[in-house]
Amino acid sequence: MTATQNEGPPAPHHSQARGGTLQEGRHDPRVSVVVITHQRRDEVLLALSRLVALPEQPHVVVVDNGSTDGTAEAITERFPQVELVASPENLGAIGRNVGVARVDTPYVAFCDDDTWWDPGSLRTAADVLDAHPRLAVVTARILVEPGGREDPIVPELRDSPVRGAAWLPGPALGSFLAGASVLRREAFTEVGGFCERLWLGGEEELMAGDLAAAGWELCYLPALTVHHQASKARDSHRRRRDGIRNTLWTTWLRRPVRPALRRTVHLLRTLPRDRVTAQGLWAAAGGIPWVLRERRVLPPHAEARFAALEHAQRTSTARRYVS
Repeated sequence: MTATQNEGPPAPHHSQARGGTLQEGRHDPRVSVVVITHQRRDEVLLALSRLVALPEQPHVVVVDNGSTDGTAEAITERFPQVELVASPENLGAIGRNVGVARVDTPYVAFCDDDTWWDPGSLRTAADVLDAHPRLAVVTARILVEPGGREDPIVPELRDSPVRGAAWLPGPALGSFLAGASVLRREAFTEVGGFCERLWLGGEEELMAGDLAAAGWELCYLPALTVHHQASKARDSHRRRRDGIRNTLWTTWLRRPVRPALRRTVHLLRTLPRDRVTAQGLWAAAGGIPWVLRERRVLPPHAEARFAALEHAQRTSTARRYVS
């Protein structure tokens, strides 16, 4: 991710909550953190050093997706208080499902291995979720490190065109960013977690649609802050290939025919004409039988959220399929 705006860190949160004040540094039993990682030993160790120092003292679960760089051993040695799940294979986003199954708190904050939560944000998220029982997801403001500048996606979250319930504490969202969100565990479990077939890359959109269909709300909450120091250890071509595939699958799994066609045509017109795009389209085509079997069109109130995002998706500079 890149940054577009200089802005300092938010002021400390000092409100009284059931888990105690930020100054007290008292364990908040309402929220846990689930981190997924793969082949990023140094990055995840840095993120964990920040997470274990949070005043909320959350229970942290790390799902290591089959790393061979000593990640699991380093976590065990450096952070014995962290619960480690060492998967023998790379589960992608399904690692989050594994992590959520290991916690019993009502709320779960997700982290990628190159992100970490600002002190006080988890307590604030728990307070807000306590106060709004039909709110499933709160997504944080993202600051790009080093420098603490807003990620380009933040204005899109802040100015979201989606219409939600009048009681929402922030702008309604049609989807969310897993590595920058706190979820209600009940809602996550109700919709079955992340889809195994999507693996990783835009997997949040399908879940967001299913949450909306089930009557849950999602919103952006600027009082929450996540820091993102993008790792250089990434396969950008694979991310683009899987992102193209997953966008098309999600579109045809849940959208009515006309909007699905509009989004498909837009993608075909704007995607780079290269080998990676061809691979993504071929992979999407290979899943057509599965998509047809699993297709469930969203109810009108949920579809309206995706329809409201169509213009933003066409004009966004933060959502381009490039690598």
